[in-house]
Order: sequence, then structure tokens, then C-alpha cells
Amino acid sequence: MFAEERKTEILQLVKIGKPVTVTSLSQNFGVSESTIRRDLQELEDNGLIQRTHGGAISVQTGFEMSFQEKEIRFLAEKQQIAVLAANLVQDGETVLLDSGTTTLEIARLLRSKKITVATNSMDIAQVFSEETGVETLLLGGTLRKNTRSLVGYLTNDALKRMYFDKVFLAANGIDVEFGITTPNLTEAETKQYMLHAGKEKIAVADNSKLGQRSLCRVCGLEDLDLLITDSGLTATDEQQLGSLLRVMKATHASGE
Repeated sequence: MFAEERKTEILQLVKIGKPVTVTSLSQNFGVSESTIRRDLQELEDNGLIQRTHGGAISVQTGFEMSFQEKEIRFLAEKQQIAVLAANLVQDGETVLLDSGTTTLEIARLLRSKKITVATNSMDIAQVFSEETGVETLLLGGTLRKNTRSLVGYLTNDALKRMYFDKVFLAANGIDVEFGITTPNLTEAETKQYMLHAGKEKIAVADNSKLGQRSLCRVCGLEDLDLLITDSGLTATDEQQLGSLLRVMKATHASGE
């Protein structure tokens, strides 16, 4: 296969949301990892992809991807995270699930537990609609159609009156210096109210979010108790993040 053909295939994988890592691409195409890194660098130099730690994602051009686009991206990694997160939740606890595709995977694994769940996500609330053991509270607010989340004054006012054993917070970007970020100011404010409403504050994010910054800062990493991520976390990132908060990393893909 010629280099241009290989780069075209890599670009197609990125566009459809497939996890793209240097190691997997090297194995798939039968070339060295250094060759793949050069391919990724050329694609990034041409503005076609955005490189991440150990791989690449599609270019974010100032607007936020839709919920449906996010849902298919890094699905296996999100499922890894969900297994770790769900195992932390005990019967009888109160849990706040932020809106997001990773927290949606967590919700699917919490259906058998006897807990109280509050969320600002209509999709997550729907997950529990038939579960008699889960008391479900859907927070009101202004609907952000792009992310299918309820945010703003009504959501924040409700959160001021609640307190949870565990808060699972989603993020668009996680940076060692800048902290947790998201593209929308109103959503960032609601996430801050979520953190204030929790005893244990847990961020959940796949490895593509690491080293990334979005427009609005939610909090510093030191404001969190735990970060749960997938097996793609590098040893260097784990060491840097571990100096600021506890980190849980999946050791294998879900279902293996």
C-alpha cells in the first residue's frame, strides 16, 4: 500500500469515530510505529486531524460535536470506564450522573442496583425508565439540543438543594495545568454546581480527552477526588495526573 492510500484510510477511520492509535494502525497496516507517526503528523499539518497522546481524533473546528457523533467515538474505551465506575457504586447510595456519552454507558451498568440517581440527561433518565429499583430524578432546565443536556438556572437551583454520595462528571478536555473544560459557558456553570453537590467527585473521560482544552474551565484537577479513564492512558500521563488526584485506569478492553 502506498503512503497516500494509507493516510486516506487513516483519515476515514478518524472521520467515522474509530479509535485511532499508533500501535493499532502499525499492526493493521504492517508498518512501523514511526511511519504511522509521520503519517499522523502530515495529516495534522494539513489540518485534517488532531493528534492526541498515542493516536489521533477528528479536527474540532470551534463547534461541539453532536451527541450522536460523540456516542460512536471511542465506544470501547467508554465501556471500559463504565465498568470501573459502576463497580464503585453501592446499593443505597445517591448518585449524580452528568450528561454525556461516557456517563450514559455508566447508567446502563447501574440498572440492576438499588440506588437513587439524579441526572440532567434525558437519555440517561430513559435508561432507568423500567427499573423499579432505581429512583430517578430528572433535573429541569434549559435543553441544549446539541448535547441533549438540561442546564442553566433551573438546573443549578435544583442542585443547590441536593447532596450526593458520588458525582460522575463528564469532560470535553482534561489538562494537567488548566483542569476540566467544556465548550459551553452555561454547561460549565452547571457542572460546577454538580461538583458542589457531591461528597465524592469523580471525572470520567477516555484518553482522547487528555491534554485537550475547551473554551470554558470547570475546575482544577485538584478539585476532584478521582479520574477514571481507559487503558490507553500512557505511563507519563498517569504519573502527571497522579500527582494531582487519584487515577483509575482500565487494564483491558471491556468484554475481553
